[in-house]
Amino acid sequence: MNKDTHRGLNAEQLLAQRCARGHVAVIDDDADVRSALAALLDLEGLACETHAGAESYILARSYNRLLYPGPCCVLCDVQMPEVDGLELQRRLAALDDTPLLLMSGASGIRDAVQAFKGGALDFLIKPIDVDVLLVALGKAFELSTQRQALRARKAEVALRVESLSARERDVARSAAQGKINEVIASELGIALRTVKLHRQHAMEKLQVLTAVDLARIADEAGL
Repeated sequence: MNKDTHRGLNAEQLLAQRCARGHVAVIDDDADVRSALAALLDLEGLACETHAGAESYILARSYNRLLYPGPCCVLCDVQMPEVDGLELQRRLAALDDTPLLLMSGASGIRDAVQAFKGGALDFLIKPIDVDVLLVALGKAFELSTQRQALRARKAEVALRVESLSARERDVARSAAQGKINEVIASELGIALRTVKLHRQHAMEKLQVLTAVDLARIADEAGL
C-alpha cells in the first residue's frame, strides 16, 4: 500500500468518525461566518459541509453522495439572497426530516415565530455563543438519531411485511384485528388448519411471538 492510499484511508476513517459524532450542513452567504463555524465544528470533531446559499445545498442534496452513518442537521442563516432560510425550511420539509437550526443577526420575532411554526428546532441569534450553539447541535443530533432509528424500523417492518404471501397477509391482518382462527377461516373460506399454518408462517416472518406483538407491527406497517 503506497503512502497516498494510506493517507486516503486515514482521511476516510477520520470522516467516518466525525460523521458518527454528527454532520452539520452550514448555509450562510457570509464567507467569514462559514469559515468560523467550520473551524469551530472541526475543533469539536464534527463533520461539516458549507454552502454559500440554499440553492447550493439543495443541488448538493440532489446527487447520490456516499455519506457515512451518523446524526445530521442543517444550520442555516435566515437572511440570504434568492432563497432565504425560511424558504429553504419549506423546501426541506418536503424532502426529509433532517433537523433544522436557523440563525440570524437581523431577524425579528416574526421570523422566529414563523420558523418554529415551520418545524425549526431552534432559532439562534448572531453572534452565536459557542455553548448555546453546541447545546442546540446536541439536541439536533439527538432528534436526528431518533428519526433515523424510526425510519430504519419502518423500513425493516416494511421488508418483513413484503415477505408475506397474499394469504399470509390476509390472515395476519385478521388476526391483528383480534379475530380468532375459526372466524378467519370462515371469512376467508379456507380450512382452519390452513389458517393456523398461515398464521404461524406470518408470525415467523414478521418476527413476533404474541397476538399483541402482531397487532403492534400491523399498526406500524398499516397492514
